[in-house]
Amino acid sequence: MPPHKQLRSGVTTGASAAAAAKAAASAFFLGLFPAAVSVVNPAGKEIKVPIHRYYDLPGGKGAAVIKDGGDDPDVTHGLEIKVAVAPAPQGVITLLGGEGVGIVTRPGLQVAVGQPAINPIPEQMIKTALAQVLPPEQGCTATISVPGGLKAAERTLNPRMGIVGGISILGTSGIVRPMSEEAFKDSLAPQLDLALAAGFKSVVLTPGRMGWRNALQYHLPESALVEMSNFVGFMLDACVEKGINKVLLWGHYGKLIKVAAGIFHTHSRIADARGETMAALAASLGAGPATVRAIMSCNTTEAMMQILAEHNLPEVLDLAARRASARAAEYAKGRLIVGTALLSMDGRLVAADRQAQAIGSELGWLVSQ
Repeated sequence: MPPHKQLRSGVTTGASAAAAAKAAASAFFLGLFPAAVSVVNPAGKEIKVPIHRYYDLPGGKGAAVIKDGGDDPDVTHGLEIKVAVAPAPQGVITLLGGEGVGIVTRPGLQVAVGQPAINPIPEQMIKTALAQVLPPEQGCTATISVPGGLKAAERTLNPRMGIVGGISILGTSGIVRPMSEEAFKDSLAPQLDLALAAGFKSVVLTPGRMGWRNALQYHLPESALVEMSNFVGFMLDACVEKGINKVLLWGHYGKLIKVAAGIFHTHSRIADARGETMAALAASLGAGPATVRAIMSCNTTEAMMQILAEHNLPEVLDLAARRASARAAEYAKGRLIVGTALLSMDGRLVAADRQAQAIGSELGWLVSQ
């Protein structure tokens, strides 16, 4: 990007908590009080995080990080992410949620009902950070708290998703990428130039890093992978303008099912018709009123999938993939061949239309994987 358009990245709540935990453990077990610590994300990238302060506890130590959202409009920006560490036996590391960290109350999320809303990847980052400084065979209990988290959560989707009492500890990469719309769009389109320069006239558009990683696991070429964030329509237009011929939409069904409804800006604050879309598709395949109402009452697509499984309606996602492709091709006024592949949260392929399989095969996708 040109210098005047560069935006500053931030650090996720998960990486902030991992840094605070590592600092607190360093203080208690090693007697060290670093001004900043490095934590490692799932891709192996080190993220350096400044420590705001240390504090004493009966039988333990605490450390705090000020959440830095960078230039992203992040509701958690400026909050204090605190972690209190106390020793535990037998090398076991246990994470607890304290003040301002939400509790999951409904099924269908990545975290079990009754547990603190600490997603699996941040949980692993925190435990890895702790393990780096704990003495051999030493365990610990780390309690994460976020003063002000309850208030901040009111500005998120947590209440609708059944997460009560605070924010979630999130982040798949540890890094918050700025979402200022125009500047961010300007940073997305050049990826298509790189794909074309590598000889690809067919590309894979995926919402984010999770889809990117899963695409690599299916042997899709990295040079053809393009992040589109929430800007499906913008990137389809960019593909047409730059001479791309074929597009494979690749990502979690909770995001791409919106395209099946003709939604081309998929941020939840702009459009969130997942339940309505899933219910309409199920009804078109014969689902009765009770099933439709059950789908409409769900807060997550994972919960909707459970209902589809209970009522033997797996073809709903196949229909969603076909409709997403048709709506995207219509949006592009027939100037693109579009296929859609839908993935579960754990990266399993759950639906792919014929165009998706054809485009993917051309790119080297191992469809049977």
